Amino acid sequence: MLEKDKSILYDLAKSENMWERRIAIISTFCFIKNNEFEDALKISEMLLNDNHDLIHKAVGWMLREIGKRDIQTEELFLKKYSKKMPRTMLRYSIEKFEESKRKYYLKK
Repeated sequence: MLEKDKSILYDLAKSENMWERRIAIISTFCFIKNNEFEDALKISEMLLNDNHDLIHKAVGWMLREIGKRDIQTEELFLKKYSKKMPRTMLRYSIEKFEESKRKYYLKK
């Protein structure tokens, strides 16, 4: 498979426009479905400090989708960033975890 130029996603993630930032992270779902997590994780990291709730929800959703395919990858991200993540982002990302694991992350 040819490597596609994904730089547009990173440009969108840096946009002043909230919808463009949201497009950047949601667009990584195609890669996530193919077990390619690198861009989703990098863009999630870029959007950690975003101030818009719709971005928090979208990033949390993509992290949860990563976890459905590779829980270890999601948890590595959460171990590194869960203390910095907005609450909504964290809640969306851990939504499918067993209760004890959800509580663990929510207490951090």
